Amino acid sequence: MSGALRSALTLATLGLIVVVATLWGWSAFTEPFPEDEPVPICENATVAAGSEVRRDQVVVSVFNGSGRSGLAGATSAQLEERGFVAGDVGDSPQPAATTQIWSFDPTNPAVQLVKKQFKGAEVVPGDPIGVGIVVVVGEKFTSLRKKQVESVVAKSDASICKATGSE
Repeated sequence: MSGALRSALTLATLGLIVVVATLWGWSAFTEPFPEDEPVPICENATVAAGSEVRRDQVVVSVFNGSGRSGLAGATSAQLEERGFVAGDVGDSPQPAATTQIWSFDPTNPAVQLVKKQFKGAEVVPGDPIGVGIVVVVGEKFTSLRKKQVESVVAKSDASICKATGSE
């Protein structure tokens, strides 16, 4: 093989490598970034009778059932300061006079723990409009109880939406 032919084949091979590398690089450069799967804020977990349910395990969604602007957000922030995990915040689909906790299981330990944070809160049957325990603050709501309850003991086996990452 002559020197000129060998040089031509070497240049052609190098040119082909440059073209393939350019196409591969462009393909990788223009590919969209992978999207992270959103981590759920809580997961259903079973709590055995006699087990302790703490504030950091409970997700609370707060909705405003009053005419006062920002009441749900302020209440959610106060609960978060106490150690609860903040869920959804927004306006209630219906007005409320008093503080309501929407649950079909009033004996649930997470419901009982949240109820102990409020003065005069009542547990009423209601569809879950947010994650975790749903609280609707009404016209008569003024503040949380001064006494902070840190945990409750489950009286029977129950299912709660346990905050992701809590033990």
